[in-house]
Amino acid sequence: MIQSLLNRLLAPAPERLPEPDARIALAALMVRVAKADGKYDAAETARIDKVLAEHHRLSPFQAAALRTEAEELEAAAPDTVRFTRALKAATDPEDRAAMMQALWSVALADGLRDSEEDALLRLVSDLLGLRDVDSALARQRAAKE
Repeated sequence: MIQSLLNRLLAPAPERLPEPDARIALAALMVRVAKADGKYDAAETARIDKVLAEHHRLSPFQAAALRTEAEELEAAAPDTVRFTRALKAATDPEDRAAMMQALWSVALADGLRDSEEDALLRLVSDLLGLRDVDSALARQRAAKE
């Protein structure tokens, strides 16, 4: 399943992802953000699970299972630039601000702003076609969670 999703994401013109695949692709990007500072801890995995459960109306068990699949996808996914561009091509523009908020929520889960996470999120925001102000607003909404 993971290889099939990667093949679709990395096709020259990726098609819109069906809901189950869009979920795991976003979850994989959240995992990548969580790992950006070299630490991947319980606070971050708990936040990923919480975001997945809330956004997709999943039970805690289902959210944890989705995160586990996402960890596998993230490990197999190509560089962040190609992965994020493919995700952008496969998602609706109005969903990207919510994606950015979810990503910031994960980055802020440990209570620290890390320069590696900030740099990755600046890159991801740009690759998703969002302006700096959109990312800043998403960060502010995430900080209030």
